[in-house]
Amino acid sequence: MTEVTNNKLGWMLDDALRMPETRYAILLSADGLLIAHSEGIPRDDAERQAAGMSGLQSLARSTAEFCGDPDTVWHQTVNEFENGYVFLVAAGMNAYLAVSAGPAVDMEAVSYRLQELVQRLGKELMSPARQGGASA
Repeated sequence: MTEVTNNKLGWMLDDALRMPETRYAILLSADGLLIAHSEGIPRDDAERQAAGMSGLQSLARSTAEFCGDPDTVWHQTVNEFENGYVFLVAAGMNAYLAVSAGPAVDMEAVSYRLQELVQRLGKELMSPARQGGASA
């Protein structure tokens, strides 16, 4: 993917981080490949996190039945840690957007901002399905 090579979508992720307490953002494909990353995270770290986030969304989607309907659509996962949060949202077909933030972040504002970014960017955030790859 040329996006990984030149990180041409990175500026859009930097825009999502213009909120207090946000740290890093990555855009990844359903099969865990890095599509883009914010300026503050090194590419190697972003690639490692993209692989992990792919697994995280897969686990979250597999728990849909616990929500009352095994066919319900997954939209977002938020993980809380001692030093902050990780937000993971659907960002189009076969694409996910992840943002890390500090412990004092306004969670509602970040969730809203991420959904706004996904809506605004539309097709630009979509990742084409890979041959033999996972689908959303």
